[in-house]
Amino acid sequence: MRNSGVLGDIGYLATCKDSGRQADIYPIQDAAIAFENGRIVWVGQESNLPIELGILERFSAGGRTVIPGLVDCHTHLAFSGWRADEFRMRIEGKGYLDIAAAGGGIRKTMAQTRLASEEDLLEHCLTYAQKYLQIGVTAIECKTGYGLSLEAELKLLRVYRQLALKVPQNVVSTLLAAHIIPPDEKCNRECYIKMICEELIPFVASENLASFNDIFVEQGAYTAAEADHILSVGLTHGLIPKLHVDQLSDGGGGELAARVGAISADHLEFTTDKGIEAMSRARVTAVCLPFASLYLNQPPMKARSFLDAGVNVAVATDFNPGSAPCYDLPLAMMLACTMSRMTPAEAVKGATLMASKAIGKDHDYGSIEIGKRANFVELEVPDVEHWLYHFRSDTCSKTWIDGSVFYKKN
Repeated sequence: MRNSGVLGDIGYLATCKDSGRQADIYPIQDAAIAFENGRIVWVGQESNLPIELGILERFSAGGRTVIPGLVDCHTHLAFSGWRADEFRMRIEGKGYLDIAAAGGGIRKTMAQTRLASEEDLLEHCLTYAQKYLQIGVTAIECKTGYGLSLEAELKLLRVYRQLALKVPQNVVSTLLAAHIIPPDEKCNRECYIKMICEELIPFVASENLASFNDIFVEQGAYTAAEADHILSVGLTHGLIPKLHVDQLSDGGGGELAARVGAISADHLEFTTDKGIEAMSRARVTAVCLPFASLYLNQPPMKARSFLDAGVNVAVATDFNPGSAPCYDLPLAMMLACTMSRMTPAEAVKGATLMASKAIGKDHDYGSIEIGKRANFVELEVPDVEHWLYHFRSDTCSKTWIDGSVFYKKN
């Protein structure tokens, strides 16, 4: 059978089963995983491996720690150009909105991305997909938002469709046409929102180019009322709501996410207790993005408050050229511990199972359970606490996707 075997000699296995609290990662010592045709068929202590599975090819983890394949559930992967000057400007005291008002920020990346060809953007995405494999990332959510016109947004979605055909990772596409209002003398705010709702969303849905419809609700971006409208139009066309909210100020983002039935709400640095409670009742996954807080010198998301209220908290990178120019998801997990007060176990489950929930894929991967895809990572660490406590950039030994090794450390 193709993509079948038993990975044994696992010193410590974090299964991250879909039950219990987020801190419950259900570790197994001296473990093994059996998989057939790319799907997990058994998991447990190696000494209890069923006799009938003994015919499968054997692989050794060499006593290493194994976790589910990592999932980066919030990226802006397709972009052109970088914004290193803004890094310096922020250090000198300029704020996010100051830089945007001076022609930097999203508008600068928009201009560069519009000029880039599909081929160049695809090559950029392929480069980082390979880098993601080397750190154990087996699924990537990819947003638009740097095109900000009908054709440029569709260009980004076509790039993601091509990317999905060329990489082993699962690629999930999100329409973020409502990132900011683009500067365009021919089309004002009302005109642009009308284009999103009447042209872009229907076409994206008809061509199955995206699964989600995202919007940035913040001063200088969109209002809650506009979000209600754009997301409701998306829902009528089958696009599931997502939200960038409460990043720079309290905009009632938690309540908005609950009201529109968003699958996730991301950033949440200024979300109130009322918003957290609303998200808990509505089962909205919260996505912690520590790189954005770090680079913007903003207060971090209070993940502890969300967890204590029973909200699932995912961890992601927000990889983009401005506010989070880093793709290192394990580093983001460590920062989620130090800045947002998540325990290592919570961060690991946050970047696996909870991240899968944030993109509607938890039925397929995110934990090591029977029936799920055989996506897992071998780490050269004794356990997950030591991994995130003694952070190193070279801990990933192998990355498995669908029962095959796609990265092996030299």
